[in-house]
Amino acid sequence: MNGGARRADRWRERRPARATLRINLMFVLPFALVPGAFMQEPVGLALRMAAFALMLLAAWLTREGVRAEEAFDARRVARRPAVPRKGFAAAALAAGLALGVYVPGGGVAAIAVGVLGAVLHLGAFGLDPMRDKHPEGVDGFQSDRVARAVAEAETHLAAMRAAIAETGDRSLLERVDAFQDRARALFRSVESDPRRLTSARRYLGVYLLGACDAAKQYAALDRQARDGHAQARLIALLDDLERDFAARTEALLGDDRARLDIEIDVLRERLQREGLRPE
Repeated sequence: MNGGARRADRWRERRPARATLRINLMFVLPFALVPGAFMQEPVGLALRMAAFALMLLAAWLTREGVRAEEAFDARRVARRPAVPRKGFAAAALAAGLALGVYVPGGGVAAIAVGVLGAVLHLGAFGLDPMRDKHPEGVDGFQSDRVARAVAEAETHLAAMRAAIAETGDRSLLERVDAFQDRARALFRSVESDPRRLTSARRYLGVYLLGACDAAKQYAALDRQARDGHAQARLIALLDDLERDFAARTEALLGDDRARLDIEIDVLRERLQREGLRPE
């Protein structure tokens, strides 16, 4: 598959980020406090600056919470976020708004504004996922094993991409993104049937760790001088790995088809023994 086809496939698979405009507005709104803050007495200035920091924290937590939820929704097997980022964001926003509008003697009104802000935040962005996600009919232990393995694999992919991003080589970064899309296809296949984890564990662990180490080594060389030979070797490695991941994904799907054929044959034989004719 050529580079143009890879890019086209990735764009077809991409989904627009959620609530981008609302998150951007959350980063902008705290700056409305800055001009008036410097017209306050020292205590008022401190309160406004604390409000500014809390509202920026709320914006950052909201963005990270939305990203975590998108990653959670994209997987068939996933563990709920360990930190309820959007919940903490709502609390930080409430505190920031309360401090931002507080005036002596107006504590009740400030609290009311903060509570209203938290309610509106939860209405706009919702709550964090509260339960782990498991495929229907699969026990939690198997799903947890898959979730941990995929989380570790995603860590390797993220470190790999970060290393290549440091080089500033856009074409190589696109090549890494294409490989990651192929790897994630295998992740989704394992998530859909946790029994596949044993056959795919080496791909989710050893192979991705090796690719990550190779990317980091290349980035270290690139910081010294651009090396075309090293880049070609890294691309060749990605090509080989992508073919291996594609073959493993197809093999896992083929095993499913083979198992289905066996089950159908067994069922037909049983029906014949019972004197029934399968259609």
